[in-house]
Amino acid sequence: MKTVGTGTRVLNFLIDTFLIFIISLLFSKWYTFQVMYWGYKPLPAYSFFLITLVVYYFLFESIWKRTPGKWFSISKVVKSNGHKPSILHILIRTLVRVIVIDFLFIPFLNGKTLHDYLSGTRVIEA
Repeated sequence: MKTVGTGTRVLNFLIDTFLIFIISLLFSKWYTFQVMYWGYKPLPAYSFFLITLVVYYFLFESIWKRTPGKWFSISKVVKSNGHKPSILHILIRTLVRVIVIDFLFIPFLNGKTLHDYLSGTRVIEA
């Protein structure tokens, strides 16, 4: 089990963030139509991004243990001991991602991100 490097993690992040942005943009456009047509309460644009981020990471990592970015880089999420992570591990990992300063903890956590450290997971080569 070889842990992936920072470059792979950055590539995963860029691919996943791009996909999350596209999905949230489409969802936002659909909801804006609903606001105009049905008179729903408008929501700020960032709320669509945050909702999509949480649903995207939770669904992909809980079902397949990887996101499209991780599929592209041939990596996956495992517990620190190498076993399959539970739903609770994935939920913690997903919710901590909402913290914008997650990546700032890398120098202080031996190269791990905050969401890896708090959930007891790591990303390895598949």
